[in-house]
Amino acid sequence: MHSLTQDLRYAIRMMASNRTFTAVAVLVLALGIGLNSVIFSVVNAVLLRSLPFSEPDRIVVIFESNLQRHTQEAIAAANFLDWRDQNHVFESMAVYREESFSLTGEDRPERVSGLITTADLFPVLGVQPIAGRVFQSDENARVVVISKSLWERRFAADSDIIGRKLAVNGVPFTVIGVMPSQFGFPSESDLWIPPERIVPESVLKPTAAMSANRDSHYLSAIGRLKQGVTLQQAKADMAAVASQIEEQNPNDNLGRGVSLATLREQAVGDIRPTLLVLFGAVGFVLLIACANVANLLLSRATSRQKEIAIRTALGANRLRLVRQLLTESLLLGVAGGGLGLLLALWGINAMIAFLPADIPGAKEIRIDWLVLGFTLAVSLATGLVFGLVPAWQTTKSELNEWLKEGGRTGSAGARRNRARGLLVVSEIALSLVLLIGAGLMIKSFIRLEQVNPGFDSRNVLSMRLVLPASRYPAGPRRAAFFQEVIARLQSTPGVQSAAAISRLPLTSGNSSRSLSIEGRTNDGASDGPGADYRVTSADYFRSMGIPFSKGRDFNERDRGDARPVVIINETMARRYWPGEDPLGKRLRTDDDDPWMEIVGVVGDVKHFGLDSQSKAEIYVPFFNDPWPFMTVVVKSTSDFASLSNTMRNEVWAVDKDLPVPAARTMDQLLSGSVSRRRFNMLLLGVFAAVALVLASVGIYGVMSYSVAQRTHEIGIRMALGAKPSDLLRLVVGQGMTLVLIGVGVGLGGAFALTRVLASLLFEVGATDLATFVTISVLLTAVALGACFVPALRAMKVDPMVALRYE
Repeated sequence: MHSLTQDLRYAIRMMASNRTFTAVAVLVLALGIGLNSVIFSVVNAVLLRSLPFSEPDRIVVIFESNLQRHTQEAIAAANFLDWRDQNHVFESMAVYREESFSLTGEDRPERVSGLITTADLFPVLGVQPIAGRVFQSDENARVVVISKSLWERRFAADSDIIGRKLAVNGVPFTVIGVMPSQFGFPSESDLWIPPERIVPESVLKPTAAMSANRDSHYLSAIGRLKQGVTLQQAKADMAAVASQIEEQNPNDNLGRGVSLATLREQAVGDIRPTLLVLFGAVGFVLLIACANVANLLLSRATSRQKEIAIRTALGANRLRLVRQLLTESLLLGVAGGGLGLLLALWGINAMIAFLPADIPGAKEIRIDWLVLGFTLAVSLATGLVFGLVPAWQTTKSELNEWLKEGGRTGSAGARRNRARGLLVVSEIALSLVLLIGAGLMIKSFIRLEQVNPGFDSRNVLSMRLVLPASRYPAGPRRAAFFQEVIARLQSTPGVQSAAAISRLPLTSGNSSRSLSIEGRTNDGASDGPGADYRVTSADYFRSMGIPFSKGRDFNERDRGDARPVVIINETMARRYWPGEDPLGKRLRTDDDDPWMEIVGVVGDVKHFGLDSQSKAEIYVPFFNDPWPFMTVVVKSTSDFASLSNTMRNEVWAVDKDLPVPAARTMDQLLSGSVSRRRFNMLLLGVFAAVALVLASVGIYGVMSYSVAQRTHEIGIRMALGAKPSDLLRLVVGQGMTLVLIGVGVGLGGAFALTRVLASLLFEVGATDLATFVTISVLLTAVALGACFVPALRAMKVDPMVALRYE
């Protein structure tokens, strides 16, 4: 401990006496460590932090699976009941359906998300309320469990909340419990209602009515595994149950199985590969920073030759000298880590501001003890990484060689030059891998931005409205409400057109229907014709700028008892009527429904995102199938802020108790649909830019040191007749040799490592030749500039001064 204290004191004195060196080294390390801490805080919140449930590893999310399409799908009620009764692996299972609800009676109307769920949900998750109780399986009253957030927001955290009434969709419910703040299953739910007392518009039926329902797939399920049961055992058991159900119900369950995933896997979704790629990229930045500081230490070793020689002469062995030098390196690493932590505090706030809204656990990103421990570990490891090679090289020379005058031109200097060269090659290679990765992401994002979404997002404002069934139980009342709202908006100054649709592009949710096409019979395939189903009012296509290929839009003649009509998209026309004119053809969605005549064909719309394939879609007139929820879209030249207020006021003029959400522009939706890819591109681009700067500084520092070290040699060359251009070629050639070696190594690494980006790219190959060539030329040009400045300095050396240099 006495020796360690001495080493620390001496290291502090050395850092204080070399302030410029210390400041540069600490700043470079802080940048690398800080970026790592920021990304690790995200990884910690999303991938590592325990879920707020009891024994979360035993909680499993359950889906039906289509074995032919290899897709996960919602669950039929009767299938769930069979799973629950026939499985041998689950301790308990619950079924639920996500809904949105209108809350009235307190302040202004509010729209909240929630669940209609069986009572088993709470035992499955293992969470108890902080006040009151949860509902029981035989609950026979209108009761509701609310979130702590709703309790505080709507009831001001009233301690007498239990027993109070809450108007849900216009129906009074009694509050019986409040859940803790961290409980938001499945996401930001605010209330939970039992299925036996469901609000009228819900499609989740009481348990007693579920047993006959195998046609409608609309439920989600979750279960808790028995103690000791693994996920693989559960999959095998549920596969056997599904096979038995298929045998007993071949008409409804042919080709249907069961898919299981842990709650953690489901919550994380497809964000894991992205975070791991970013974590690897920021690790590269840290390695480049370490190489830079290692080069600084090697350069500084020359000025410490005599010190090391004297210590050796006084009896210090090599291990003791290495320990002293590593103590200095570790102290630099800890200082860099401390400053990096301060940078991370700022960086996390900036990260949260740019994070896509759909990143799970984003609200939990913060500096906690695990992040602090990670930062400390990285700081110590960094100190060892960048300090070990310089310490080993510095203490490797013979004593007599150190004590000679001009000894720095000896073999020790040559060995350090080789070490510095190797570090530069490593920096260039790592930087090239990062730059190529960023180049691929940028090119991918540009390709994505160039995709035609199928509509014109400019000057379009949208607002989703949901009508409570208690006041709008039938189709005519729903149709009348939206008709009046649209008419009011169309008469607003500055509004060019207004319309409504059931499923707006680039928003969550979808509806699809099986189809019968007149004149055709199913050829025996398990999957007959089908299409995504949209309900629209007239002028929707004009409002959204969706072009007509053929035919016409809906009009007043298409309402009521008129001949049913339908509009299809181009994908459906090509799929079911290739080479034919689909106008006048007829189809229907159910054997009991009337035939609908195709009166128009519109362009394809990227409904699920710019990177998705267009699917077959049909559009039916709103008056023929009034839905309780629709999204109103307005094409306008007015200011969006004032128009949003106008839209809200016009809705409340029709129904003052209807919750009205904030309006969103289609440009916002379009931007949000690519937010994850934009985030990936920006972050990887920032890392690559930092790597490029560090690599450029590194090669500049090495070449500058080389010129300073060879000043005497340069003077001799000039005295013997060397021209400035010869010196330029000498210095630049030395530096570019290292650069080209690094580029070659980096290209090999990039070909191997960029394959992990394949799932994050759009219409760009992971080994895109143009990107590889362009980035390599860019890095070489930047490195050439970094070599050129020291070379110019060498050209200006005075031979007389240089000959007296040593």
